[in-house]
Amino acid sequence: MSLDRAQVQKVAHLARLALTATEEEQFTPQINSILDYFEQLSELDTENVPPTTRAIDVSNVVRADTQATYAHREQILDCAPDRDGEFFRVPKILNDD
Repeated sequence: MSLDRAQVQKVAHLARLALTATEEEQFTPQINSILDYFEQLSELDTENVPPTTRAIDVSNVVRADTQATYAHREQILDCAPDRDGEFFRVPKILNDD
């Protein structure tokens, strides 16, 4: 598969990229080189290879969430940049519309 400059322009438009004429000229052979590499990969026999999302197995080590009461509530509130009584005051992020 090979892309011409018009197809590179179309892909750039779909990707919301504003390429200059120089960049289109530069990227066309680079994209074709990438596509050629993918064609080489498609020639490999992957019949007995299970699909994966990573080259190596990764597992997250997480602890179980436990609820606990913090005895020094006043200490935490004293560190807040803005406070309203016994609550943290935070910037408003939602409109009343």
